Amino acid sequence: MTDWIYQLDAYVQSFEAVVEASDDAGVVLDRSAFYPGGGGQPHDLGRLQGGGQEWPVVGMRRAEGQVWHLLEGEPPPPGTRLQGMIDWERRYQLMRVHTAMHILCGVIWRDYGASVTGGQMQPLRGRMDFELERMQKELVSEIEKKINLEVEAARDVKVRILPREEAFQIPDLIRTKINLLPPSIQQVRVVEIEGLDLQADGGTHVANTAEVGPIRIVDYKSKGAINKRLVIELEA
Repeated sequence: MTDWIYQLDAYVQSFEAVVEASDDAGVVLDRSAFYPGGGGQPHDLGRLQGGGQEWPVVGMRRAEGQVWHLLEGEPPPPGTRLQGMIDWERRYQLMRVHTAMHILCGVIWRDYGASVTGGQMQPLRGRMDFELERMQKELVSEIEKKINLEVEAARDVKVRILPREEAFQIPDLIRTKINLLPPSIQQVRVVEIEGLDLQADGGTHVANTAEVGPIRIVDYKSKGAINKRLVIELEA
């Protein structure tokens, strides 16, 4: 099983690893800082180096309980020692967006009691859908002011991994309309924005809301009778 470095330290940009398995498309590593994708956050990009060679990491694939790093070029064989490097500019933008979406989720849960029905993100931009009956310009403006106050509050963001039984003692741990955590997952990763938001989450985040920077709500629309979408953007 791969040791996923990002789970407890999203700021690791390079790492040492050994190839555990290899096929025509990619490799499985014994440890990795690459985020494999999931929960609306795209997988990381970057490169692997070793023995005077370099392989761009162009994708990630889950298969038979393993996560493969998909490479350009013929992958190295098992046992090869490599150095991995994350495309840090892209990753950090995604970290900022993901935390911004948790700020948005936290404010809407706290002030309007609405669950999340969906979400997607890309560097510097993300969208979230909420179980809300109404969404108009005045409400959007109100929400935008509130989320930027949380950025300015410079709240710390903390990550913990808890036994499933302990994690599910936390009220409102799952903010999505449907609990997407299968029973097979016995260790639950919990992300907390101190004083605002606490929920199960597998993605990467910044360490303090101040790192997010100003958040703009650039679009909103109805996706159904009780399903409203907000689209956010961050500054480069």
